Amino acid sequence: MLDQEIRRTAKSALLPIALERASEEPLHRQLYEQLRETILTGRLQAGARLPATRTLARDHRISRNTVTAAFDQLLAEGYIEGRVGAGTFVSSELPEEALSVRGMGRNPASGEAPVVQSAPRQRGLSRRGAQLAGLRRRRNRQSLAFAPGVPDLNSFPFEIWTRLMARAWRRPPMDLMANTEPAGYMPLRRAIADYVRTARGVRCEIEQVIIVSGAQQAIGLAAHVLLDEGDRAIVEDPGYPGIRGALMAAGVQAVQAPVDSEGLSISIGEEKAPDARFVCVAPSHQYPLGVTMPLSRRLALLEWAQRVDGWIIEDDYDSEYRYSGKPIAALQGLDRDDRVVYVGSFSKTMFPSLRLGYLIVPPDLTDSFRFARAALDDHPSTVAQPALTAFIEDGYFAAHLRRMRKLYADRQALLVGEADAHFGGALTIAPAQAGMHLLARQTPALTVRMDDITATRRAEEAGISVSPLSSFFHEYPAQQGLMLGYAAVSEKEIPKSVQKLAQALGI
Repeated sequence: MLDQEIRRTAKSALLPIALERASEEPLHRQLYEQLRETILTGRLQAGARLPATRTLARDHRISRNTVTAAFDQLLAEGYIEGRVGAGTFVSSELPEEALSVRGMGRNPASGEAPVVQSAPRQRGLSRRGAQLAGLRRRRNRQSLAFAPGVPDLNSFPFEIWTRLMARAWRRPPMDLMANTEPAGYMPLRRAIADYVRTARGVRCEIEQVIIVSGAQQAIGLAAHVLLDEGDRAIVEDPGYPGIRGALMAAGVQAVQAPVDSEGLSISIGEEKAPDARFVCVAPSHQYPLGVTMPLSRRLALLEWAQRVDGWIIEDDYDSEYRYSGKPIAALQGLDRDDRVVYVGSFSKTMFPSLRLGYLIVPPDLTDSFRFARAALDDHPSTVAQPALTAFIEDGYFAAHLRRMRKLYADRQALLVGEADAHFGGALTIAPAQAGMHLLARQTPALTVRMDDITATRRAEEAGISVSPLSSFFHEYPAQQGLMLGYAAVSEKEIPKSVQKLAQALGI
């Protein structure tokens, strides 16, 4: 048995890996695909042990985070399995084999000879299709503690919402049922325009509001209208992964610009892509670092857009949740040259499955956006729009936001206190002025023992959902830390969950 194990390990150490650093495809994706191909072709057989992540990283001169990210995807898809204290091995039954057995015409347990099927062929994806598939984000929702970006759904007034939905559709007018306006339900557009003018300092009229299904669709629509295929757009690094997917779907190349203590550096972005005339930013509360862009950097961004005849896509994804300091007005309110396209969403303020968001577009582009919206997706569903209109106009939305701000502020303070008591300095955490998550940054001592991807995996094994900060970096050196979402975690669960996370990480 020992000799067999040694032979398996020796064989697995000679992996035919060839990474292209000049490729647009991330290194972790290249490594994942080559390891998967090696397993599927039988060069790595069932039960073979893979080299340690540290060994692979050293042999191929890549970061251990890159290797761990590839291993995590293979593990999630069932190609490899971990054995406590032994290492990582090729799974005894691959996903393709399991599908082949389930797809047979006869029951293998019946004693009849099964129908032999050929291995499923690899369907040819386009280059864009392969890249989009590679952007798949891992969603782990086994626990609400501490999944980032999840609002407290238990506190949403569903009784009121149900009543408003019933009122709208008990005897709906014909124009509501047959509404095909590509920009969305006019009363909702009016309610949104009134709200953003008052709450966010946005300058707009009703005609400038375009209803969409969320931020990603909003950014994709803007890219289709304002850019040509092959154009380049400047994005934040680290940043929200959905932006890259929306741009890629429009045939636009994302150029990474670093985020420092004042937000995205447009000067570096312009150096890297002097031909770019499109930038995506979250100036009020950057994701995931939580940075607020100061006035000087905002003015520099507006000056750049005017000088290059460019466009700024302002993602104002969770600006409503600010707990200290003066409210930060939207960048769009400073724009006097109509260069900003403002993006808002109700996913964080209400509930994600509502799937409603909006664009505020420059006045001279309203018809262009409406026609493009109709060409790409006809018109948005109107089922929830009349209820949302009443929810805003009758004051329920504002009341709900006030309750959530107080609730989330209390939960954030509790999380900070519990973290200070249980993390022992291995993870440093500080209060944030806004948002729904905190960053627990790893100290060098903890990072020596485990990177944040390993820490995330250990947390998941203990029933805790966190996100590794390093996974949001694309090009610039990744920072180590864990994103802890607190909005959906009750005051009773926060202390217990912090203790479980500390135990899982051995701190």
